Amino acid sequence: MSRLTGKVAIITGAAQGMGATHAKAFVEQGAKVVLTDLNEEKGEAFAAELGGNAVFIKQNVTSEEDWTTVIAKAEEAFGPVNVLVNNAGISMNKNMLEMSLDEYMKIVNINQVSVFLGMKAVAASMMKAGGGSIVNISSINGLVGGAVGYTDTKFAVRGMTKAAALNLAPMGIRVNSVHPGVIATPMIMQEDAKAAIEEFAKHIPLKRVSQPEEVSQLVVFLASDESSYSTGAEFVVDGGITAQ
Repeated sequence: MSRLTGKVAIITGAAQGMGATHAKAFVEQGAKVVLTDLNEEKGEAFAAELGGNAVFIKQNVTSEEDWTTVIAKAEEAFGPVNVLVNNAGISMNKNMLEMSLDEYMKIVNINQVSVFLGMKAVAASMMKAGGGSIVNISSINGLVGGAVGYTDTKFAVRGMTKAAALNLAPMGIRVNSVHPGVIATPMIMQEDAKAAIEEFAKHIPLKRVSQPEEVSQLVVFLASDESSYSTGAEFVVDGGITAQ
């Protein structure tokens, strides 16, 4: 039996990048997956590529109304939801002194508020399913400093994960956070950034960046019953960067 057989999962920001890698791994492991994203064209095409166990729903993760719609459509398509992966997120490479309040709040709403909304919205469906697993994608910048806005919100995701784990444990719902380091996504491996990334990789204890699938395998583990006694914890996948 595959590791996620019988699971119904929602993965946000899943039209491309790491979210898409997570979705592919989930389908391969037997889950039925609802992919959400604002990019409708890419999302629809990718869901079709994954086959009958995947559907796409356009979603603004900062909208409480959209969350209600996504949960309802997920239940209609596949039944009560067992797994939520809060993957959607953005960053902005700006100095704090140059960042406007509107820019800052956009990061806060997408990276932080959406996680709160998703956890709150999915709880009732997970109770119908008899329990579930929420996986919040943070970052190593939820453990150490980095860009303003991104770092703050990723620390917040780590904290919310612990608070939510305590709130939801009596309902049989586990909540954990994942903290990736440098991942070889198409965005960071473009020619203008590739040389800098390869130079940085020399300073990573494992001497390389992570492949997206290495993060997805950790997310699969946390979504599965294999991690049945893990909740309120952070799981780091960074090649040893934060151990230095």
